[in-house]
Amino acid sequence: MAALDSSAVAGILRNRTYRHLFAAQIVALVGTGLATVALGLLAYDIAGGSAGAVVGTALTIKMVAYVTISPFAGAVADRVPRRAMLVGLDAVRAGVAACLPFVDAVWQVYLLIFVLQAASAAFTPTFQATIPDVLPDERDYTRALSLSRLAYDLESLFSPMLAAALLTVMSYHQLFAGTAVGFAASGLLVVSVLLPKSAPAARRESVLRRTTLGMRVFAATPRLRALLAMNLVVAAATSMVLVNTVVIVREQLGRSAADVGVALGCYGAGSMAVALLLPRVLDRLGDRRVMLSAGFLLAGVMGASAIGLAAVPASAGWWVLLTVWTLLGAGTSLVLTPSSRLLRRSAGGADRPAVFAAQFSLSHACFLAGYPIAGWLGVAAGIPVTLAVLGAVALAAGAAAVVLWPSGDPVRVTHVHRNLAPGHPHLVDTRSGADGGRAHTHDYVIDEAHPHWPRRADVLVARSES
Repeated sequence: MAALDSSAVAGILRNRTYRHLFAAQIVALVGTGLATVALGLLAYDIAGGSAGAVVGTALTIKMVAYVTISPFAGAVADRVPRRAMLVGLDAVRAGVAACLPFVDAVWQVYLLIFVLQAASAAFTPTFQATIPDVLPDERDYTRALSLSRLAYDLESLFSPMLAAALLTVMSYHQLFAGTAVGFAASGLLVVSVLLPKSAPAARRESVLRRTTLGMRVFAATPRLRALLAMNLVVAAATSMVLVNTVVIVREQLGRSAADVGVALGCYGAGSMAVALLLPRVLDRLGDRRVMLSAGFLLAGVMGASAIGLAAVPASAGWWVLLTVWTLLGAGTSLVLTPSSRLLRRSAGGADRPAVFAAQFSLSHACFLAGYPIAGWLGVAAGIPVTLAVLGAVALAAGAAAVVLWPSGDPVRVTHVHRNLAPGHPHLVDTRSGADGGRAHTHDYVIDEAHPHWPRRADVLVARSES
């Protein structure tokens, strides 16, 4: 597998469907970035000195929408044509963005933000679950994941600068118009291509049961249980950066508002550097080693910086902060980029939307816990203590991931079936196995025929793919 260089990018962008979907992702991200800047200004106009509380509540509403809506979206994703669903959700997001300039009360902001983020909570996992079907080759898919990560990081740097430039010639209300245009353009790009149909479900289940399907697959799959622990590692590090950068830069180090952007830029730069190099690293080391090592890197960096920022003078503290934030950005990218490979590997085509939706919901549930810890503990106990506590959380979660994720982690497993009746369609290619069971080899995922991860006694041969 090559690194993410120009030839690798050109290779996957030759796929017209992926090229349009990636362009849709970019324009929607830029629109979202503009809305983030405009929302803060709108909150200040409405609430004045309480604008921070309004924005904080809006972010909490966003997380609640992500956690609660995405499992339901995953449950119905296989019952609705993908293209129609994605385009419809883009239309909802564009409509909400178009309404935001006209609000004049805080409750209206909260209502529209919930609708906007509920649509995003349905759109994002459905979009993510579509890419593996568009790029079935794992090498191409890995490059696409790195390219997607790079797009997120570039957006975090580019959108604030674009918003600042636009605000010199227009009001912030018109930034919401840019957001609406971005979502509309995303919808047009999606509708311009034919998307692969999701695989038919092995059986029709109620929406309620489909809603919990992704969670059940997570609970039954060892590598996904470990991924849940790694989500907590990422949430601990990212919450510290997003919540407390302004406090550290402005209050502790006494630097300018522009330096807040520099510090956040270093976090994004660390993530971007990893996104560019990660395909080659994954090829050599595998997902498990990379992700688990990154978890301990994040915990160690936060623990060491708790001492460093408290012990050094402000002039040296600035350079310590930039170094720490760069390493935290690199560590989070080392976890987040391969995580989609685990999801793709752990679900069949029909169940993939539900599993991606479960990851979306569970990862944001970790952030829903991380944000208030980073904020409230930072106020009550100070930044060094907050770094130490979140570092300890990351260390404990990383250690749990090591225990939960078997070192072999096979994908193709030769296993014995004892739970299926003779003549079951899944047994068509089996041979006689131990204790009268039937044995065969295939990619092992949790589904109707495989409700549990195989016990040691049921595994005959396993080929490691980690």
